[in-house]
Amino acid sequence: MLVREQTELNEKLIFSEYACLSANSKGRKIEEAKCDMRTDFQRDRDRIIHSKAFRRLKHKTQVFLSPESDHYRTRLTHTLEVAQIARTISRALRLNEDLTEAIALGHDLGHTPFGHAGERAINDLVSFNFAHFEQSVRVCEKIEKNGKGLNLTYEVLNGIERHTCGDFSDTLEGRIVRMSDRIAYINHDIDDAIRADVISAKDIPSDIREYLGETKSQRINTLVKSVVENSKTDICMDEETRLVYDKLHDFLFDAVYKNPVAKSEETKVLGVVEGLFKYYLQNSNKLPKEYIKICENEGLERAVADYIAGMTDHYAITVYSDIYIPKAWKI
Repeated sequence: MLVREQTELNEKLIFSEYACLSANSKGRKIEEAKCDMRTDFQRDRDRIIHSKAFRRLKHKTQVFLSPESDHYRTRLTHTLEVAQIARTISRALRLNEDLTEAIALGHDLGHTPFGHAGERAINDLVSFNFAHFEQSVRVCEKIEKNGKGLNLTYEVLNGIERHTCGDFSDTLEGRIVRMSDRIAYINHDIDDAIRADVISAKDIPSDIREYLGETKSQRINTLVKSVVENSKTDICMDEETRLVYDKLHDFLFDAVYKNPVAKSEETKVLGVVEGLFKYYLQNSNKLPKEYIKICENEGLERAVADYIAGMTDHYAITVYSDIYIPKAWKI
């Protein structure tokens, strides 16, 4: 028996009846021979980790634009925290941890530079709807590997596409990632805001601290425990915990996401993104060759949006400076 076949047999013996078994995957758009060692979902996880888009996440904003300290979250560290929370829940519920991990690691591959400010800027400039979760799927299907895509399974792509809003994922594993994303960002964004002196721990309403805990670790533990204890055919918290979570979420938006100190640099994002967008619309020959192919097949606007969305914060600023900022004359 192959290692993969033994793993698939173990899944049938150990997993919950509600788990998505690797052997039951709906498969890939382009059929491939099975791997001797890894299940399809394990292969998807590995393809995501080895992708260029995944590596670029380390230099993309989570909340604070280009922070100088090493300890603030980036889009990559956010992704890893989501994956860890999701794996904990998935294992406790005896669901498919490999599928959960693959979705979590890939959920933000299409996120723009400058966080959600960059996402809004691109959406304001294009004639189609631009959303990072749809862009993440696009990265996996049409952009990675010089346009060949990663050829991921249906279940992983479905979980990535539905991790933020709209319809829920077809699998419980995908729904776990959606829940874990919210648990992760609400807690690590508060942690970063406290580090940046935007808020203090005591600013969090006392009833929330009393219920969820005083520390990030305690809050995450309370939320994860509620999900594990209340999920079976769906992924959910108990009603009281969900209401407290919603109250903490509202506090975060008012105190951090709308805070003029934390968001002071975001007003400049539109100018950078718009400047890059206009330049490449007028100079399509300056696009990398893989994006010129997209231009030929889907139009210039789509290609420019894809290229800018894939940039890191630093690279976007560097390219903008090269284009628009005069250089010193060298003698």
